[in-house]
Amino acid sequence: METREALVYTLISIFLSLQFLFWRFLRPRYTAVTSAPHLSGHSLTADSVDSEFMLYMVHKSKSVNKALDEAIPLCEPVLKIREAMRYTLLSGGKRVRPMLCLAACELVGGQESNAMQAACATEMIHASSLIQDDLPCMDDDSLRRGKPTNHKVFGEDIAVLAADALIALAVEEVATSTLQDVPPDKVLRALLELAKAVGLEGLVAGQAADMAGEGMSFEDDEKARLEHLEFIHVHKTAALLEASVVMGAIMGGGSDEEIEKLRRYARCVGLMFQVLDDVLDVTKSSKELGKTAGKDLVAGKLTYPRVIGVEKSREYAERLNKEAREHLHGFDSDKVAPLLFLADYVVKRQN
Repeated sequence: METREALVYTLISIFLSLQFLFWRFLRPRYTAVTSAPHLSGHSLTADSVDSEFMLYMVHKSKSVNKALDEAIPLCEPVLKIREAMRYTLLSGGKRVRPMLCLAACELVGGQESNAMQAACATEMIHASSLIQDDLPCMDDDSLRRGKPTNHKVFGEDIAVLAADALIALAVEEVATSTLQDVPPDKVLRALLELAKAVGLEGLVAGQAADMAGEGMSFEDDEKARLEHLEFIHVHKTAALLEASVVMGAIMGGGSDEEIEKLRRYARCVGLMFQVLDDVLDVTKSSKELGKTAGKDLVAGKLTYPRVIGVEKSREYAERLNKEAREHLHGFDSDKVAPLLFLADYVVKRQN
């Protein structure tokens, strides 16, 4: 009898302890998540909490992933090139560029549907750049998002063709945005932004400068190192992030003044994104990053930690975040919340 009573008392104690832990630690998070509204459009506000933002990201990611999946369907006959395109495009990722595009569109009064094709186009260009960046003639990497890189799975020939096809498909996606009631002049303007982000004013120029900078000696000229490094990052990474935001604002019907403010915001976020990428490359493991860590250091690439150190790089990223937020002054505080949260997400990310 005494043993049975002791067991009952023990079970009651455990139950009460679990109840205490729930009310003390878990209930606030549970309440924040379950009480959040259906997170579409502008449902984030200036008073939203991080848990609501995470739901917003999940909601937007699902919409983008569905649209990307539909853009390259697997149909008979199943072509290897289609599989290669889907392999990189649908292999996860944070979908930061499409989210920036959609958030900018909605900020200036547009609907998600107005900018979804443009948002998908930015992710297609990004996926194309990852395939190219990993090739043996470029960074020669074998791991991306925790999986073998495209050329390791499909061969270099198919990988190159997949990258080319993704660029062409991105152009097609934007060009057919007229089907979403976007005026032709806005579609053309968005296409020009996309083209600049890819070519000599964007990715291509940045990648060329990146390769040229490997092992480059600037002796003791820190200013020259920083100028070359910023050129790489502004073109290779920030240009597409900038185009994502600007295209969204164009598709949403933003004014020239609104578009220019958002362009300046995006330029800061884009550079901040790459500064943090440099930091993570030397502070995180390959498992944590989902790609080979420390390769930039081994290859002798110019990075912010190499030039100014890890801590100063983090401080620089924080300054860029502050500047980005300042460029959004004047917008409605509730409607601009997604872009503010996205900037914080970029500066705090761990992979």
